[in-house]
Amino acid sequence: MSSISVIIPALNEEEPIVGVVREVAATKVPSEIIVVDNGSTDRTAERAREAGARVVKAPRGYGRACAAGIAALQPECDIVIFLDGDGSDCPEFMKQLVDPIATGTHDFVIGSRTRGQREPGSMNIQQLFAGRFAGWLMSILYGVPYTDMCPFRAIRETRLKSSTCASKHTAGIWRCR
Repeated sequence: MSSISVIIPALNEEEPIVGVVREVAATKVPSEIIVVDNGSTDRTAERAREAGARVVKAPRGYGRACAAGIAALQPECDIVIFLDGDGSDCPEFMKQLVDPIATGTHDFVIGSRTRGQREPGSMNIQQLFAGRFAGWLMSILYGVPYTDMCPFRAIRETRLKSSTCASKHTAGIWRCR
């Protein structure tokens, strides 16, 4: 079985972070949960620790939080999952993200907020359009079908840190060849 780590960038997520960490742990998918506190002014870090996460700090910025989480990974990590600390992602779907990587058919799997069912009002028309447009553009640029640039994603650790996987930390996305 692969060693799986979850990185949760969080900024002022004191209220939802406990539930997010507990939901992630309840799936029994990851061997470690890292919450990256990137400048919170509330009790996000304290609450995440209380819920069982390892907490690391980073300067403000989503990309910086992702980079700090990557730097904090345990050496035995094989697969990295990213999800937001605000409770908007569904940890119960982590296994579906990880399975294609664990079986060797994929190196990178990204969730979609535009496919399937979502709560009414959870995404406004601008978010839907931007997600579709970004997905369309990524499909043209890289030849891989995307429906959305969702923050809920998983990647093989060796691809994440390889020289062929150029990190664009300011955007929190990766282009892997």
